[in-house]
Amino acid sequence: MIIVLIGYMASGKTSIGKKLAEKLNYNFLDLDAIIEEKENMTVTEVFKEKGEIYFRKKEAFYLNALLKSENKTILSVGGGTPCYSGNMDVLLNNKNVKSIYLKASLTTLVEKLMRKKAKRPLIAHIETKEEMTEFIGKHLFERIQFYNQAEIQVSIDNKTKDDVVEAIILELF
Repeated sequence: MIIVLIGYMASGKTSIGKKLAEKLNYNFLDLDAIIEEKENMTVTEVFKEKGEIYFRKKEAFYLNALLKSENKTILSVGGGTPCYSGNMDVLLNNKNVKSIYLKASLTTLVEKLMRKKAKRPLIAHIETKEEMTEFIGKHLFERIQFYNQAEIQVSIDNKTKDDVVEAIILELF
């Protein structure tokens, strides 16, 4: 089985994915890290130098390749991955994949991203909590229809990473 973690940035896909992989004795892979390795540049550089359309094509290509070649893997994907190139349908139609939406409230995301914005080029320019709330709210509105299609939804609000991992395991098994 391949467990694919989806959700908005800062929902914990990577950190929870690593803990879950350790607990289940699965491999952990991060789709953005794979893209960076294969393209020999950061995701930000790919966007800047080759454009979003190029990035989304590569993202879909590497996602499909991973789904064919991996097993017993936790895969963390970018926040936009489920929303482009029919990727959510690919996940839902693959019998070897379980999709899990790490669901966070707008308040939780704003709090987390205000603290981490310097490390995130997409939001580094945002100065106030109000601007961040508007930015994330707009993005979530566009993406929620894809995220909500996940087979399992687990809330991260007011939970430790270990609590979220336990909740996922209870849902899976």
